[in-house]
Amino acid sequence: MNLLQIGRNGWSLWHGAGAAALVAAGLWVTQDAWVDIYRIAIGDEEASHIFLVPFVVAWLIWVRLVRIRYCRPGPALLGPVLIACGWAMATFGYYHAVQSFWHGGSVLVVVGCFLTVIGRDVFFKFLPAFIVLVFLVPVPNMARQKIAIPLQMATAYVTQWVFELGGLDVERSGNVLSCNGVDVAIAEACNGMRMVFALVLVSFAFAFGSPLRNYIRMLILAASPVSAIFCNVIRLLPTVWLYGYYPSEVANNFHDYSGWVMLPIAFLLLMGAIRIMRWALMPISQYTLAYD
Repeated sequence: MNLLQIGRNGWSLWHGAGAAALVAAGLWVTQDAWVDIYRIAIGDEEASHIFLVPFVVAWLIWVRLVRIRYCRPGPALLGPVLIACGWAMATFGYYHAVQSFWHGGSVLVVVGCFLTVIGRDVFFKFLPAFIVLVFLVPVPNMARQKIAIPLQMATAYVTQWVFELGGLDVERSGNVLSCNGVDVAIAEACNGMRMVFALVLVSFAFAFGSPLRNYIRMLILAASPVSAIFCNVIRLLPTVWLYGYYPSEVANNFHDYSGWVMLPIAFLLLMGAIRIMRWALMPISQYTLAYD
């Protein structure tokens, strides 16, 4: 797509400059919330997936870039509506100490500023890229614990079962595994929810970054908690073994660097699953991402 084609659709530098200016204004007005989101992402390891969101958004836009030729730029009522809703949500969250409302409302304000100039066509044609912005909002501790505790218990159970299957005696008490007399808490060994939301992001990027049928996409997203448990078990097997038989420094270093390695592994596992479904002649693919 060249500049002439963009121009024929009414796109110009004015639209880009206007959108950038309004987004900058939205960011300035809600700057306290964005600073708080950044502070949480830096200080809380279980919210570090927030730094992946811009990359996933960029990927989802890139694979759908051809759709821009079918979008007419221009003012849209959707933008001011989102600004008003976001401002009301952020104000309520700020004055009633509801952190997720404060952060989520601020995200809506900035999205509304962008759509006010660019128009609703972009919103609907690039909807997955806007949906993934939800992951910018840090999950409240109470909600996070309700998700984390069952996943930690399931991860501990499966890890113990795999160890016993391989003939290595590992004891389990709740979500604590004991290998060679050394206790390893699953909450610390896999950092609770640090990788779960990152793996969900990977699943989302794969599902909506590939020309798949919608039911396959929903299946991938629904299976993402299972994928998170599977990847954490893969990571925990050597981690627990290293804590049991090697100095803690070695185990700590492996634990620190192995977490993010799970993300490309998860992506490759999803690619493998799709290849198997295609081999089985399942109808899983769309012809293009331009129209789905």
